[in-house]
Amino acid sequence: MNVIGAVRRYPVVAATLGVGVTGLLLLALGQPVASAWLVGGYALVVAAWQAWSMVRDLLAGNFGLDVLAVTAITATVLVGDHWAALIVVLMLTGGEALEDYANARAHREVSALLERAPRFAHRATPGGAFVEVPISEVVAGDLVMVRPGEVVPVDGVLEGEAASFDESSITGEPLPVEHAHGDQVLSGTVSQQKVALVRATVPAKDSQYQQIIDLVQAAAESKSPIVRLADRYAVPFTLVSLAIAGVAWWLSGDPVRFAEVLVVATPCPLLIAAPVAFLAGMSRAASNGVIVKSGGVMETLSRVRTVALDKTGTLTHGQPVVDLVEPAAGTGADDLLAIAAAAETFSAHVLAKTIVNAARHRHLRIPTATGVEETTAAGMTATILGRLTAVGNATHVARTTGHTPPEAPVPPGHIAIHLGTTDGYLGRILLTDQVRNNAPATLHALHHLGVRSVAMLTGDAVVTARHIADQIGIDDVRAGLLPADKVAHVASLPVRPVAMVGDGVNDAPVLAAADVGIAMGAKGATAASESADVVIMLDDLSRVATSIAIAQRTVRIALQAIWLGIAISIALMLVAVWGILPAIVGAALQELVDLAAILTALRAVRPGPTERELAHRLRAAVPAHEDVPQPDLVA
Repeated sequence: MNVIGAVRRYPVVAATLGVGVTGLLLLALGQPVASAWLVGGYALVVAAWQAWSMVRDLLAGNFGLDVLAVTAITATVLVGDHWAALIVVLMLTGGEALEDYANARAHREVSALLERAPRFAHRATPGGAFVEVPISEVVAGDLVMVRPGEVVPVDGVLEGEAASFDESSITGEPLPVEHAHGDQVLSGTVSQQKVALVRATVPAKDSQYQQIIDLVQAAAESKSPIVRLADRYAVPFTLVSLAIAGVAWWLSGDPVRFAEVLVVATPCPLLIAAPVAFLAGMSRAASNGVIVKSGGVMETLSRVRTVALDKTGTLTHGQPVVDLVEPAAGTGADDLLAIAAAAETFSAHVLAKTIVNAARHRHLRIPTATGVEETTAAGMTATILGRLTAVGNATHVARTTGHTPPEAPVPPGHIAIHLGTTDGYLGRILLTDQVRNNAPATLHALHHLGVRSVAMLTGDAVVTARHIADQIGIDDVRAGLLPADKVAHVASLPVRPVAMVGDGVNDAPVLAAADVGIAMGAKGATAASESADVVIMLDDLSRVATSIAIAQRTVRIALQAIWLGIAISIALMLVAVWGILPAIVGAALQELVDLAAILTALRAVRPGPTERELAHRLRAAVPAHEDVPQPDLVA
């Protein structure tokens, strides 16, 4: 920012410096009286202007700490120490500039995120060339070229040769991640070493990185004021400061002592330190893929004592996988899976895709199926390897083949897909929605952070819910719930505040009803993320614990900054009581107190020992970028 820009942005600061320079010139010209009238008069004008603002705040029901500054300016002018008054004025008017600098430093990760947002993309033309177009023109199906060092502009799948990407800005993974042809590539990642071709799967406006940008901008531009922890200390600090100044006057009998005490009663640590700490914490959360929508949410999140979790898509991956293949006598496990995949290739059902993906994952040769027919909610019928084959539930297989599958219990949390031909029963495939590998570690981390109760709220049956809960270690299981039931159960949880974690659109009501609603793995346009207070942009359960850890450190540092400022100010006031701290020196020391408080608050930009240990444990549980696992099939 140039000098003219600085003057325009901070005109009162410029005027204060101008008055100071003019006053010094008058002194140099042998005009001390004129200098005193100029400096003292200007200080009183600023004090009157600040007092009027303070009165308006009081009428609006807001108590301001500026009463100390106004009283200090007035007192120093009245006792003839107008230069000390001018320094207090400079401190008061320069507070905005100091706060802007501190906020910019606290917001550096968010600023870097916004600056990296791609504005153009290299899109393929029908002739095979690539032209630069605004990112808003990229739609699903477009082929985009990403050069080395460029940010991937849209979500898509990788075409052509394998390529590596820096995903640290999205997942936090510090090492480059290798992707093969057909792999999903997230916007916001950076191509490494070679040109990558990405086929867009969604428009740019719906891509992951743009969702993060939109949410961050909405949080940064929110008109809601950041909750100031300092507000609760404002009145006591003011009363204590005035009391110490009054005692100093009474003991010395000199009103100068009153002014000398008040000039070191700086309010800036209370006015600036807490908001700076909150901004720093929100910025660091954003760099970890977590968007906290306000400082008030950050404060509440730090005090969460109960965490309620949805099951499907939150504690589990939300995608079924083949867990077990049980062939009948005379049939191999691989053969059974390949035959099932042959029929299911023609179905769009999610369970069918799971079976096909499992067969391809094991590199099985899938036979050709003919005469394929699909019966809704029952299964598939086809001719495979010359035999009429049925794949689906037991009733469908029995009705189609004439062979009833043997009765066998289905493990909790599993779905059985039976196979049979006109020659006999072939076996069954058990599918399940697997628990996330880092779920137990996340729950342990939550308890370590002071969360006293973890509950599961799910619409699934009790048996399925209890099966998942037993694997993770959750005692409070509430199953068979509709969305409205979840809202009621969250309201009834006794240990507050309560954070609710969910991922789907049906979770939107309960996310809005909780003390803190956390949408996990959400896209910015979903109802869940719009109704949530915290949006975790990654499909990573461990970020729930990370967000709480960041919130706790943020609030702790904000309080430390406030108390540091209070402690130093009171210590200086007690020194000033004995008349050994001239007013002009005390006024100058205010800036050092402000600087100490702000530097303390900026510590929230960096993780603390607890967070580093927590991150190490969670990374050891499972990498943040892990795909949905495909377990080994057991015959």
